[in-house]
Amino acid sequence: MKKNKKNIKSRLIILLCIIVIFPVGWMLVVKLESEVPSISLDLSSPFIGKKQSIPIEVSDSKSGLREVWIGLVQAGKEVVIFKKEYPGEVIIGGGKEKLASFKIEVEPKLIGMKDGKAMLRMVARDFSWRKWWHGNRTYVEKDVTIDTTSPQIDILSKAHNISQGGSGLVIYKLSEPCPTSGVYVGEKFFPGHTGKFKDVNIVMAFFALGYKQKPVTEIYVKAIDFSGNSSRAGFRHYIKKQNFKKVSLDISDKFLNWKMPEFDDDIQYDSQISNNDKFVKINNDLRLANHGKIVEVVKKTAKELYWNGAFMRLPRSARKAGFAEHRKYKHKGRIIDRQVHLGIDLASVAHSPIPAANKGKVAFSGDLGIYGKTVIMDHGFGLFSSYSHLSAIDVEKGQIISKSEIIGRTGSTGLAGGDHLHFGMLVHDTFVNPVEWWDMTWIKNNILTKIDSVRSIE
Repeated sequence: MKKNKKNIKSRLIILLCIIVIFPVGWMLVVKLESEVPSISLDLSSPFIGKKQSIPIEVSDSKSGLREVWIGLVQAGKEVVIFKKEYPGEVIIGGGKEKLASFKIEVEPKLIGMKDGKAMLRMVARDFSWRKWWHGNRTYVEKDVTIDTTSPQIDILSKAHNISQGGSGLVIYKLSEPCPTSGVYVGEKFFPGHTGKFKDVNIVMAFFALGYKQKPVTEIYVKAIDFSGNSSRAGFRHYIKKQNFKKVSLDISDKFLNWKMPEFDDDIQYDSQISNNDKFVKINNDLRLANHGKIVEVVKKTAKELYWNGAFMRLPRSARKAGFAEHRKYKHKGRIIDRQVHLGIDLASVAHSPIPAANKGKVAFSGDLGIYGKTVIMDHGFGLFSSYSHLSAIDVEKGQIISKSEIIGRTGSTGLAGGDHLHFGMLVHDTFVNPVEWWDMTWIKNNILTKIDSVRSIE
C-alpha cells in the first residue's frame, strides 16, 4: 500500500513538472532571450541635405519590437526625429511587430540644425524580459555631415558655338566636389570630368547637339553635391542651324540576295519572309540593338585626353555619304524604309589600310551587326571614334593605339553595298559630325583655346 502511495506521489510530481514547471521553464528561456534587435540604415552617403529621406529597417525575430527611437545630435543638442512604440501580445507579452521599414524625412534647418558635423543616434528595444523587463537594446551612432548649401558653378570658358549635329566644350569650376555634374542639352545629359587641370574642382564637359535638336534647345550646366543639393547655370552659346541632305537609295534584288544571308544568325524572322521584309527588319530592329551595344561600350571613358591635334581622315579617299543624311530606301520604286546615316562613308581602293584617326584606347573590336566588323576607340573624356564595315581588324580591346597606327582594312561587311569605311565620331553616346574633328582650325577655336585659357588662370 505504501509503495502504491509512493508511486502515485512520484507520478504527481512528474505530472506537475510536465504541467507547470517545464512550461514555466521553457517560457523563461524564451522570454529571457538575449538576441538584440537589428538596425539597418541605408544612407547612400554620410551627408544630409536640405531635405533628406533616410530609409531604415528594424527587426527582432524573437521577442518582437517594443520601441524605436532616432535622434540627431549636434554640438550637445539632441533632437528627436522619430519615435514609435509597438504593441505587445496580451497573453505572453511578446511583440506583434517583428519587422518594420520606414523612411524618415529630415529637414535640418526646420529642427534648428546647422551645416557641419552631426551624429545620427538610433535606439531599438525588444520585448525580452531581460534587464528587468526593459528588454534587449541596440544602440547605434553614425557620424553624418549636414550640408544644406547648393554648390556654386562658375563658367570659365567663353564663346560656345555649336551646330546641329555638332560638338561643344564647356569648362566650369565648382565650389565643392560633386559626384554628378555636366551639361544638359535639352533632356540629354553629358557628364563632366575632372583631371585635366590641377584644381580638382575644375570640370571639363564635352557635349553635343543631336541632329534632330533645334536651335532653341536649352543648354545649361547642372551640379549635384553629395547631400543631393543641386544648382544649375546657363552659359552664353550660339546654335547654328544645319540643313541635312536627303537621298534616295535603290535596294536591288541582287543586293538582297547577296547580303541577307549574312544576318541569319543576328535576328529571328519567319522562314517565309521575303528578302525585302528581311532588309526592313534588319535595318530597324538590328540597327536598334546595335546602337544599344554602342551605348553600352561608350559608358566607360578614360579620364585622360589621349588625342592631340586634328583627327585623321582615311588617306586618298572620296566621300560617298555625309553625316545625318536622311535616307529613303526604295525597292522596285516603292519606299520600304527611312533611316538617318550617322557617320561619313569614305571609299578608297579595296581593302585599304585604315590608320587610327588619333591616339586612343580600343573600347570595342569585333562584329557589330549592320556595321559589320567594327572598331571603337576611346579618346578620353567621353570622345570616341568608330570604324565600320571592315574586312579585317588588327587591334584588340584594351590596346592603346597611336595616331596613324593601322587598325584594320576597309571592306563591305555588315549592311554595306561596297568596299568603304564608315567613320563616326561620338560625344558620349551621341553621334556628331566628324568634319569638325578633321578641322584643326575648328579644334583650336572650340577646344584647345578654351583649355589653354583656363590653364593660364589656374
